[in-house]
Amino acid sequence: MVRSHERNYLRAWREHRGLTQAKLAEAVGTTGAVISLLESGERGLSDKWLRKLAPVLGTRPGHLLEVDPEDADDDLMQIWEAIPEERRDQARDVLKTFTRRSDDSQPAVAVVRGRPRSRDG
Repeated sequence: MVRSHERNYLRAWREHRGLTQAKLAEAVGTTGAVISLLESGERGLSDKWLRKLAPVLGTRPGHLLEVDPEDADDDLMQIWEAIPEERRDQARDVLKTFTRRSDDSQPAVAVVRGRPRSRDG
């Protein structure tokens, strides 16, 4: 699937990572001229290009289209990048637990030194 003339954040991610067009091109096996065309939208960012560029830029393919790196939480991105690929599903599952709300009808209780204690106080 080719996405042509869509706004993308390829240039922003490249600059955020301190890479020149030539260095990024070298890392993905192309030329600086092609990177320039991709950044400007004159050449569409296909799924193939997104999958090649994202790992080099330390992000996800979709982020190249949707997320300005200046708006991204860099601490979280660095932690995510440090997680081995084979453990990312596990890490994602752990992170999802923080988005779940507990049942408000039951008090939240933690055991502290063997004694139940309300988490609220």
